[in-house]
Amino acid sequence: MPHEPVSPIHELVHGDEEYRQLEAQHHDYESRLGELADKAVLSDEEQVEETTLKKKKLQIKDRLQEMVRRGQGAVAQP
Repeated sequence: MPHEPVSPIHELVHGDEEYRQLEAQHHDYESRLGELADKAVLSDEEQVEETTLKKKKLQIKDRLQEMVRRGQGAVAQP
């Protein structure tokens, strides 16, 4: 039975510890941002936290996307 090609994302998720850690951190930030969004009013500290988390989450997303692009490039080259 022939093996189906494995996508670069699949390889990253299952084989790259850094990718998994970044993905977990991204999820944690998303969860905390959801908690903050549920509040009617944020304290000054919570507003700063929200802004900081949004920036960190975006940085992680950019890093994950770069890892995927790098992985796709490695797959495309013989």
